[in-house]
Amino acid sequence: MDIDAWVWWLIGAVGLGIPLVLTAMPEFGMFAVGAVAAAVTAALGGGVVAQVLVFVGVSVALIAVVQPLANRHRDQRPQHRSGIDALKGRSAVVLERTDGRGGRIKLAGEVWSARTLDADTSFEPGQSVDVVEIDGATAVVM
Repeated sequence: MDIDAWVWWLIGAVGLGIPLVLTAMPEFGMFAVGAVAAAVTAALGGGVVAQVLVFVGVSVALIAVVQPLANRHRDQRPQHRSGIDALKGRSAVVLERTDGRGGRIKLAGEVWSARTLDADTSFEPGQSVDVVEIDGATAVVM
């Protein structure tokens, strides 16, 4: 049973597509596209050297072009803060007198225990404060 070279290249492309799906590494997809291009070269009658050169050329070109574009796109995405990181920098309203020893604030619709960043500072109910950090279950405010 004699299988044409282009069939082997397509088998190779499928073989490279499997790790692409399993590992989510886009480089395997670029190699698979290079294998398909080599299969087309083989189907058009190109020799083994031409097939390998097309495979390498297309694969390297895709990696050289696509990866910098993907990296640039990834770096431009806005970073969304979540959890306690999302609370830092937010404003809150003092519910009970808050000083260096403790107090209560309303932050993001919830009542939090709080203390001031500076032990000598205090805030009275109704005043607005800014959350500097979250220390355990206590908001540190100023």
